[in-house]
Amino acid sequence: MYRKFYDGDVQAMNGEENPITNIWPIGGGKGGSGKTFLTGSLGLLLARQGFRTLVIDADLGAANLHTVIGVAYPGRTLSDFVNRKIETLEEAVMKTPVPNLFFISGAGDNLDVANLIHSQKRRLLRAISKLPYEHVLLDLGAGTSFNTIDFFLISNTGIFVTTPEPTSIENVYRLVRSVYLRKIRQVLREEAFRELLQEAVMRSNGTSAKNPEDLLRMLRTCDPVQGERLEESLRSFRFKLVLNQLRKQDNPQIGTLVCRICEKHLGLRVQFLGNIQHDDRVHDAVCRKVHFLNKYPYTQTATDLREFCQRFLAEREDNPPAGPPVERPGETIRITANG
Repeated sequence: MYRKFYDGDVQAMNGEENPITNIWPIGGGKGGSGKTFLTGSLGLLLARQGFRTLVIDADLGAANLHTVIGVAYPGRTLSDFVNRKIETLEEAVMKTPVPNLFFISGAGDNLDVANLIHSQKRRLLRAISKLPYEHVLLDLGAGTSFNTIDFFLISNTGIFVTTPEPTSIENVYRLVRSVYLRKIRQVLREEAFRELLQEAVMRSNGTSAKNPEDLLRMLRTCDPVQGERLEESLRSFRFKLVLNQLRKQDNPQIGTLVCRICEKHLGLRVQFLGNIQHDDRVHDAVCRKVHFLNKYPYTQTATDLREFCQRFLAEREDNPPAGPPVERPGETIRITANG
């Protein structure tokens, strides 16, 4: 039988554990969605507008952000900090050719850095949260590993990246769900989270509980005080979605529909920040180790990137609180690549 949670059962998320609002994890459920390209592009555009911006290659074990932003092979990396070859993470920061743009590389990291133990991960997350920059962008690995999800939870903001392909959409949906479930597990602690899942299975006739909104509704019923605390914690998230590599035959409303699906089926609000048009010249820029925005500044893709940056800054400045999800009873949403 499900027991009520008391104050001691709730993991405090205060002090050094507070989510940081100037850190923006950027990730997607599938490799090849363009997370690294968007991270480098957003970093470059923010730096051009005078913001001290740090981009961190946190794709542990498969780092390549340095190639996208045109930086030579770095001397110090995240691995040096993790393995205590340097004392502070700031020692791994590199200047780039772009004024105001700084970089921490993950290139050349040992294979074991992709599987951080708990103490290493906590130390790294704590160090990132203390870095003195106006914007910190984290280029995360693909998938739903605990490393990726915990990097998302360092902040109450973040950007999910998908492409119009159904496989990419399915994977980013799973990533969104996994981030919220991980947050529930983090707040309630492991034992209480397992009890909540067991109670949910009992009440749903053996069906596994996969919807964060269902778990939250059940917690509010069983323990209103802790349910309200958890709801407040979840509503502090202000996650965004970008649809990358949009082609002419694709439905330009796919990104908006994905956000509505997250709201309808997960009870979670994700804001859509826009489409980025596909351009074969991105491949050319990467191969030449120059940034696309410098080589092809007058393309539609470059325009989309600049508009994406402006929406990012507008939201960052306004920072509206998340309201309750809008219910649309009986609505069925289907997504197709060509509309």
